Amino acid sequence: MKILLPPSETKHPGGTGDPIDPAALALPELHSHRAAVIDALVDLAADEAHSRRVLKLSARQAGDIVHNRMLRTAPTMPAIDRYTGVLFDALDAPSLPAASRRWLGEHVWIHSAPFGPIGALDGIPSYRLAAGTSLPGVVPMRRHWADATSDAIAAAEPAFVLDLRSEAYVALGPIPPALPSAYVRVVTDDGDGGARALNHFNKKSKGQLVRALAESRPRIGSLSSLLTWASKHDVVLRRTADAGVLELVVAE
Repeated sequence: MKILLPPSETKHPGGTGDPIDPAALALPELHSHRAAVIDALVDLAADEAHSRRVLKLSARQAGDIVHNRMLRTAPTMPAIDRYTGVLFDALDAPSLPAASRRWLGEHVWIHSAPFGPIGALDGIPSYRLAAGTSLPGVVPMRRHWADATSDAIAAAEPAFVLDLRSEAYVALGPIPPALPSAYVRVVTDDGDGGARALNHFNKKSKGQLVRALAESRPRIGSLSSLLTWASKHDVVLRRTADAGVLELVVAE
């Protein structure tokens, strides 16, 4: 199984790893697409005023432009540790034992805007780029990434894909229809036999789900085996009328 996570706009600074090697990241077929975005971000960062306009940054966020300028030379840290925010705080990967972190490295991809999907333990620098940003010199992110990313995911031949991304990142790399997969929506029971979507608990619940998986380190190769795991770990995952969509049911 592979789990696809969205990234986060907020990130831990610093790092102790070597500068990024785009060719060494997961899904190496995406190397040329990664290089094009990295080059465009570095070039854009040479003009602070233009960077602020394109990236929609305030004057107080000028440090993010410096991060982009240093993309190829800055120290790195594992992607699962780089990102902060609600989902990654709930996952709390730094507190997991080594075996659980190895499980994350084997089973989790984080879908970033500049690098595409990367492995949880792939080293990345801090950066600033959102999925909907149009970079000078690069076609719109969706056109740049979607087909190449879908093809790279297909080439990896995962037995099953659990998609926890936001819709903006799904658009940057849809799961190929031929691959068994499930997209997760976070809901709560409304008391009348129906379900209500939960925006506030969406990211937190997804982070807690991935942490539970990492702690138990299951071998999952299908939707049925995922549902069996969930039933044994007090996780409420249920099928919906929409093929390929699961509901993660949580309490408010």
